[in-house]
Amino acid sequence: MQVLKFGGTSVGSAERMHSLVQLVVNEQPKIVVLSAMSGTTNALVEIASALYGKDSVKATELIKKLEEKYLIEVKKLYRKESSLNKGTQLIQYHFDYLRAFTLDMFTANEEKAILAQGELLSTAMFHFYLEETGVTSVLLPALNFMRIDENEEPDLAYIETHIKAELAKHPDAKLFITQGYICRNSFGEIDNLKRGGSDYTASLIGAAIRSVEVQIWTDIDGMHNNDPRIVNKTHPIHELSFDEAAELAYFGAKILHPTCILPAQKRNIPVRLLNTMQPEARGTIITSGIAGSGIKAVAAKDGITAINIKSGRMLLAYGFLRSVFEVFERHKTPIDMITTSEVAVSLTIDNAAHLSSIIKELETFGVVEIDTDQTIICIVGDFGGEKKGYANKVFDALKEIPIRMISYGGSAHNISVLVEGSLKKDALQALNKGLFNYN
Repeated sequence: MQVLKFGGTSVGSAERMHSLVQLVVNEQPKIVVLSAMSGTTNALVEIASALYGKDSVKATELIKKLEEKYLIEVKKLYRKESSLNKGTQLIQYHFDYLRAFTLDMFTANEEKAILAQGELLSTAMFHFYLEETGVTSVLLPALNFMRIDENEEPDLAYIETHIKAELAKHPDAKLFITQGYICRNSFGEIDNLKRGGSDYTASLIGAAIRSVEVQIWTDIDGMHNNDPRIVNKTHPIHELSFDEAAELAYFGAKILHPTCILPAQKRNIPVRLLNTMQPEARGTIITSGIAGSGIKAVAAKDGITAINIKSGRMLLAYGFLRSVFEVFERHKTPIDMITTSEVAVSLTIDNAAHLSSIIKELETFGVVEIDTDQTIICIVGDFGGEKKGYANKVFDALKEIPIRMISYGGSAHNISVLVEGSLKKDALQALNKGLFNYN
């Protein structure tokens, strides 16, 4: 069985939903994972913010605006009156549910329930459309099998047991439609896998059912060698290893959610990146194999904070780094890059939510310096210690760009540099020219 995930732009309108039929309806058994229609989650976040602010008038206006958008799309989606009635009733049910929150107290748990409405709408709308066209499908409720544990990590054993139970209820079915992103937490409450979580859903389902392949369908023809939004000339990479793809996704390649790779990698399930707008395009296949050597691609991660701790206590002191890392562990703040000298350690984080508390603790070790609005540029490929010349090629390309930090050797697939955020475009263009010969 295959797992196919379609993002928000792929289901962003009635027209896009119509075009999905030719991609999902064939003899191959599959589970189709859908995101919310593009723009929906942002709108739901805005509604939740108004409710938190106890501005029921604004929340009601926002709900009405989003409802009107859906009613327009429903009229375009269905051709039969019976289907249109079902679709309209579906919209009314979900938006009456949203309006009910304007009448009472609003909590964080209820916010998660609000954010789940986008995926519940898109999957039901598409399921009804398939029904109208005579295609048999089963709507598979993700809330019946997708769960995170008390650490907010997916509970794969639970997911595997419960999705198999759901599939067993429909032994003759070949086409299942389910929601991405949404799940339940360890208390059974509605929760989510955070932004981009539909990719994660697809990978988790693929791992749980031992899928033959997970396909991630977006609006770009595979993972590119550089950011096509910033540099003029890029090309899709046809083959990547799991490790290479994970590095690119974590360090900024927007086509793939960073968490998506690990479940598929654990079960050795290929992940294919494809374009709904150009389904004939080759895309990118990600497997456990090594797909050629050399530099493959560049990605950039914005919003980075660099922290430098200077301390005489560090000189020849065992346990110093452990003490520093424990500060970040206590504040549940991951570290991206790290470099050390005899008297200083520099590191980066991408989440500054607890920065003031972290600084306060670090100042007990020494002098702390902070640089905000930094960007990590990640150069990915197959260049282990026995490979020659790749580092020189990277730094020669960046010879006009001031570099704040360098990380090389921690992985055979990654050279990372830290630059001022304002230099991101110049750095990516310089690398495109120096590494890929694109002017």
